[in-house]
Amino acid sequence: MTQTLPKMINAVIKRYADQPVLYYRNKKSNYIFLTFKNFHQQIEQFACGLLSIGVKRGNHVGIVSDNRKEWIIADFAILGIGAADVPRGTDATDAEISYILNHSECKVTLAENGAVCDRILSHSSEMPKLKTIIVMDEDFNLKDLKTKKGTKKIFGFQEIQDLGKKKLDKQPLTFEQEVEKGKASDLATIIYTSGTTGEPKGVMLCHENFMHQIRAVPGVIYVEPKHICLSVLPVWHSFERTIEYVFLSLGAKLAYSKPVGSIMLADIADIEPQWLPSVPRIWEGVWAAVYRKIKGEGGLRFSLFKFFVAIGKIHSYLGNMLRGLLPQFKRRIRILDIIISFLPFLLLLPLKLLGSVLVFSKIKAKIGRNFVAGISGGGALPPYVDKFFQAVGILLLEGYGLTEAAPVVSVRLQKRPVSNTVGPLLRETEAKIIDENGQELKPGKLGVLYVKGGQVMMGYYKKPDETKKVLSDDGWLNTGDLAMSTYKGEIKIVGRVKDTIVLRGGENIEPQPIEETIVQTPYIDQVLVLGQDQKFLAALVVLNDDAIKEYADINNIPYQSIEELREAAEIYELALAEINALVSPRTGFKVWERIFRIKILDKHFEIGNELTCSLKMKRPVINDIYKKEIAELFR
Repeated sequence: MTQTLPKMINAVIKRYADQPVLYYRNKKSNYIFLTFKNFHQQIEQFACGLLSIGVKRGNHVGIVSDNRKEWIIADFAILGIGAADVPRGTDATDAEISYILNHSECKVTLAENGAVCDRILSHSSEMPKLKTIIVMDEDFNLKDLKTKKGTKKIFGFQEIQDLGKKKLDKQPLTFEQEVEKGKASDLATIIYTSGTTGEPKGVMLCHENFMHQIRAVPGVIYVEPKHICLSVLPVWHSFERTIEYVFLSLGAKLAYSKPVGSIMLADIADIEPQWLPSVPRIWEGVWAAVYRKIKGEGGLRFSLFKFFVAIGKIHSYLGNMLRGLLPQFKRRIRILDIIISFLPFLLLLPLKLLGSVLVFSKIKAKIGRNFVAGISGGGALPPYVDKFFQAVGILLLEGYGLTEAAPVVSVRLQKRPVSNTVGPLLRETEAKIIDENGQELKPGKLGVLYVKGGQVMMGYYKKPDETKKVLSDDGWLNTGDLAMSTYKGEIKIVGRVKDTIVLRGGENIEPQPIEETIVQTPYIDQVLVLGQDQKFLAALVVLNDDAIKEYADINNIPYQSIEELREAAEIYELALAEINALVSPRTGFKVWERIFRIKILDKHFEIGNELTCSLKMKRPVINDIYKKEIAELFR
C-alpha cells in the first residue's frame, strides 16, 4: 500500500491514465473534464512552479478558495513536494484569514480570485511572513492587481505552471523524485476548525491519517471507477476532502457543483452522479422543498402524498425489523422481530409499490437515475429527514467524524444500514464510551465518546496545552460528543457535552433533539434552544418567510411588509403553538423539555457569523450577538 497521498494518486494515474477524473464547468457553463493523465501533468507543472519560487519541503502554503479544479491540483502539488497546505474557504472573515495565514506561518498562499487577493493585501501588515500570493482565477487584470501588491509578489496560477514547465524541461524527474521522498508521517495539512467555541485551532493531519481513511472507507461503501461523486461541500473541509481522496484512490470521478438547490439539481441532471456527500442541511432543504411544492398543489395530490409517505415509513420500519437493521440499544429477540414484521411487511408491499410509481419515482428522478447513495456528515441527520428518505427509497448513509479524526470515525454500511445510528466504527478504529467517573459504559448507556486509530490527528498546531486536553499520551481522542453504542457495535450520537443545558432544578437537557424536532414545522427554518441556569427553556426562532406569508394570506392577517408580519401576534402564537405540538410529553419529551417562550429573529443565522461552514450553530457567538433578546426571554 502506498504511504502518501501523492504516491497514491501516481499509482491510480498509471492505471486509469485516459479516463476522466474531474468534471467542471467552463466559461460557457458547459461541463468539461480532465483525464487522469492531464490531471497529473497539471499537478506536476504546478508543483515544479512552486519549487521555482522557493517553496521547500516542510513549508506551509495557504489556500483561500472554494471548490474548483485548481484547488485539488494545487493540493496534490503542494503535498507532492513535501510541503503542507493550510486551506480555508472564501466565506471566512478577513480576521479569520489573517489569523490562519499568520498563525500557520505561511510564506505563500493561493487566493481564488482578485477579490480574495485584495482582501489578503488589505491586511498584509497582520501577516508579516507572507511574501507571495498566487491567484487561481485568470479572469481578471493581473497587471492592475500587481500595482497594489506593496511588498508582496503576485503570480497568476498559469504563471506558476509556466515556471514549472521550464523546470521540467531541464529536470524531467524533479516532481517524481520529490514524491518518492515523502513519508506517511509527513504533515499533509493544517485545517483550522471554524469551531463553535473560541479561537480557531489548527488540526495537524499527516498523510497516514488520510491513508487510513482510504484503506477503511471502501469496506463501507462500494465505489466503482465509472462512478461520479458530486462535490457540493467546501473542498477544504475535512469531510469533503477525505471523500474526494477515497474516490480518486478508486479511479472514480469528481464533479464540482455548489450547495445551492437550483445549481445542484441542474448539475445532477447534467452529470447524473452516483454519490452525493453532503451535510444534513442539504437533505433538510430537499425535504422542505418537496413538501412545499406538493403542499402548494394542495387537494387530493397532497393527501395522497402524505398517505404514501406514511405507508413508506411504516413499510421501511418493518423492513428494517425483518432484516435485523433496527438499533439494539437493548437486546432484541431476532425470531420475534421476524414473526412480528413478516406478514405486515408483505401486506403493505402493494401500497408501497403503488406509492413508488405514483409519488416517489418523481422525487427520485430529481436525484438522477444513476444515484446510489448520499453520504451525510458534518452534523446530525434529523430523524424526520432520515425516515422520509427511507420511505421514498433514497439511500442516505449517515456518518460521524470530526476534523481531529481526518474526519471519518463511523458510517452506516451501504449493504446493511442500521437506522437511527451513524453505523459501526471504521476498520482499524477503536472506541469507548466513558461516564463522568471515567468508567467505560456498556451498550445503551450515554457517555462521552473517545476514539483511537490511524486517523487521529497529530495535535493542534502550536497549541500543546489544547492538544493535551483532548488527546491522551496513548492516542485516545476525547471527541466531546455524547454517544451510546448498540450491542452490535453501531454508534448513536446524541449531542455535544458543552451543549448540555442544566436547569436550576438540576435537569440535564440535550438541546439538539429538541431543535431537530422543532424545524419539522414548515413555518420555522432555524431554532436555538436556551435555558442554562434558568427555570425553563426558551428559544430563538427564525421563521420561513414564504410559509408565514402563505399562512397570513389564508387567514386574512393584514401586513405591509415581511418585517411587520414577523412581529404580528398571530405569527408568534402560530410559532409557539407549532413548537408546543411538536415538543410535549405526548410526542415523547419530558415536561421540563417544553419551550415556554420564544423570540422571533429578523434574519437567518449565516455562515461565518452564527454558523460554521458545516452549518453547525456557534452557540456562544449567538448568545453574545443576541444577549439582549435572550435576557428579555428570561426576565
